[in-house]
Amino acid sequence: MSTQKTTLTVERDDFPRLILATDLDGTFLAGDSEARQRLYRLVDEHPQIRLAWITGRGLEAVIPLLSDPALPRPDYLICDVGATVVDGRSLQPLQPLQSAIDARWPGERAVADAMREFDGLQRQDVPQERRCSYFCEPAALAPQRAGIERAARELGCSVLYSADRYLDILPPRTDKGRTLAALAAQLRLPHDCFLVAGDTLNDLSMYEAGFRGVCVGESEPALLAATRTLDHVLHAEAPGCGGILEAIEHFDLLAGDTSLPAPGPAARPGEAGLVMVYHRLPYEEAIEGGVMVRRRPRSPNGIIPSLLSFFGKGQSGSWVAWSIDDGEQGGFETHTAVDAEQYPQLTAVRVPLSKFEVDAFYKRFSKEAFWPMLHTFWERARFREEDWKIFLRVNRRFAEAAAAEAAPGATVWLHDYNLWMVPGRLRELRPDLKIAFFHHTYFPSADIFNVVPWRREILGSLLSCDYIGFHIPRQVENFVDVVRGAMPTEVLARESCAPRFLTYGCAVGLDTMTTRLRIHGREIGLGAHPVGTDLGRIRSVLAQPGVRTGLEKLRREISPRKLVLSIERLDYTKGTLEKLEAFDRLLEAQPQLQGKVTLVVICVPAAKEMTIYLQLQTQIEQAVGRLNGRHSRLDWTPVRFFARPLPFEEVVAHYAAADVMWITPLRDGLNLVAKEFVATQGIEGGHGVLVLSEFAGAAAELKGALLTNPHDPADLTAALAQALAMHPDEAEGRLRQLYGIVEEHDVDRWGRDFLAAVAGSVGHQKTHTTPSVANATPIAPTRSARGSAGSTD
Repeated sequence: MSTQKTTLTVERDDFPRLILATDLDGTFLAGDSEARQRLYRLVDEHPQIRLAWITGRGLEAVIPLLSDPALPRPDYLICDVGATVVDGRSLQPLQPLQSAIDARWPGERAVADAMREFDGLQRQDVPQERRCSYFCEPAALAPQRAGIERAARELGCSVLYSADRYLDILPPRTDKGRTLAALAAQLRLPHDCFLVAGDTLNDLSMYEAGFRGVCVGESEPALLAATRTLDHVLHAEAPGCGGILEAIEHFDLLAGDTSLPAPGPAARPGEAGLVMVYHRLPYEEAIEGGVMVRRRPRSPNGIIPSLLSFFGKGQSGSWVAWSIDDGEQGGFETHTAVDAEQYPQLTAVRVPLSKFEVDAFYKRFSKEAFWPMLHTFWERARFREEDWKIFLRVNRRFAEAAAAEAAPGATVWLHDYNLWMVPGRLRELRPDLKIAFFHHTYFPSADIFNVVPWRREILGSLLSCDYIGFHIPRQVENFVDVVRGAMPTEVLARESCAPRFLTYGCAVGLDTMTTRLRIHGREIGLGAHPVGTDLGRIRSVLAQPGVRTGLEKLRREISPRKLVLSIERLDYTKGTLEKLEAFDRLLEAQPQLQGKVTLVVICVPAAKEMTIYLQLQTQIEQAVGRLNGRHSRLDWTPVRFFARPLPFEEVVAHYAAADVMWITPLRDGLNLVAKEFVATQGIEGGHGVLVLSEFAGAAAELKGALLTNPHDPADLTAALAQALAMHPDEAEGRLRQLYGIVEEHDVDRWGRDFLAAVAGSVGHQKTHTTPSVANATPIAPTRSARGSAGSTD
């Protein structure tokens, strides 16, 4: 934690009408769903309400709650029973208040040494600063209290007891009430601006400091007894947030102001039982002759055809995606048909974005900040606060569009990192929905992901989901490690990765995988679901006469040479340069292959606005030129390079003609090209060899592929040489094994299995409609009485 200091006062023109200073567990995190939503909305939306959390938790244990999108962000944090005071936005110490407390604290080691002589006194293993918390059985504590208090006085400390078995050793004159009073004095605010709220004896000092307050319903009897004669304290009927709302009305704290937010959902439900939310439309849009036209996606591979195929059998629903609203095409059409013949029940919902927003949200920020980090190229990441704000704004629009489409209790299926912040907002708008998220890109380990400045906000949003899916177990576990490093996490279930996935056989293998977590009282399901390919689509393409003609032509052009095929998008993660260098080394090392093998590289360029790829394209073109210049003959060019997208029909023809499919990304979430090649070869009865990077997610699934390490130049060259020299019987056996996997786990099964996992995960939830903080899991050890000195509050 930074040691930067923050000195804070309130300007007169920003004078708050109300500062709600509230305990957490049993108070601000408690109450029924409706009351919580009403209070949180009031605090969020009212410009003259400030929020202070006052808790027994250490700051380290409070920070995870700041990630929860359902909770209003506090303006002030008083932690460690009053020993820690920080600004709620920056988390920096509030000075000089914090320094005054520090000066009274003799240090943790001095206190621990002094308390070591007392029998049965057990130090509590909870995060804390400027305080030492202990537990002791009542029978052992009672005869030692005088000695403990004497030892504390000698150190210049105070002792705070709770439930006759917990005690805190604190700096003198330090408790919740005294620290709050000191904060009020520093802010130059009168006490009548404050409303304090609590539920245990731990909170008594706030009422004794003279603040108007409320003991919420179901408070500890000892607190109720101690405050019964205090006229400025209300004993509320409703627990938690409901009791706080009672107090706001009882004390007439917002007299003449707008009424409290009305209960009820913030968005009207739609009619779609399944809402697909992806950043791109399921068709391409173009202006031809001044008129907007729609056409099928031209990308040779990718997720859109896979997702569309899920609606191919009449499944009804909505597809939410962005579209540019430039104001020049007349009125913006928000709802369109996708394909009345193939997908008669699917509606496209267009989220209007300006070209500037699209460039910032997707073509610049997503690709320059998140994409490199996700693929472990963190040093390439560029994080800009102004782009993050646009990202948040766009994600909010996606959430609002999905909320408006979804029927009551519907499933909303969100896709990929561009929409990380949608789940949190969507949960606020429609707590009734089943929210599922599928992460199509690789998800890195915690030491990589944690470079993101907004990692806690992202995790908080994702953990608003009911279910989160990844391609392979390694990505699931990376996500779990990130979460465990950010907040208290309970692993509820694990399962073996074998035999579905490789365990120790590749770089992304793993033996066991987490399948269920409990965080902030909510349960979240996790799973590995590698996307399948659409075999029916490939069969229909192969049956087209034009494709058969093209395939035969391609075979004639290449024959009798062997065809090594590489198809990928232009991206530094794909390892294209490394591949060209390996091919160059192979031709140098084995001159007998010259004239016997042709490498076809199809490199789909990025959008023109993505300038970060221009240098890479130049480098690849130069590498191709050097290689061909060095090895070409009059009748043979070793590398055929295509820097353009090919129609899927031509891509399939290349799959069928290839002897070796060479896929060597440095890091990849899955790689559908590998599966499309296997499907094509299997349908054709071929025996092509798949050489696959062991850093592609598909490596954990596609048993039978010849795995290679693209970071090892020698291995990259050797694997290609092995594939070219492989005996046809071995190649046929490998392909048969691969085709069995791809055929069994096709895209239809992927969709069914994923949605079945979502339904099963939601079935585990005890409550479907409460925010994620409904029953926050305590961090302190289990105890039989509430309100202990070492409790979370």
